[in-house]
Amino acid sequence: MMNDEQLLERIVLNPNVMVGKPVIRGTRLTVDFILNLLAHGATETEILDEYKGLTQEDIRACFLFATKSLKNTEFMPLMTEPA
Repeated sequence: MMNDEQLLERIVLNPNVMVGKPVIRGTRLTVDFILNLLAHGATETEILDEYKGLTQEDIRACFLFATKSLKNTEFMPLMTEPA
């Protein structure tokens, strides 16, 4: 199993690739693109079948990157629930 540092090495930011968005190393697949696929019901298997060369560790790296990116972020609620 990879540790956090090893997983995060799979995510790179380059201003010349996808306008500097975080991407999976060696691809033009952005972290937000992969997470959006998962959020809309794509399975890990479907993503791996569609994007040859992508690995389970790449998908885990996307989750870890997003988690660490949001760790110290405060959000205003998009909608409040009635009491």
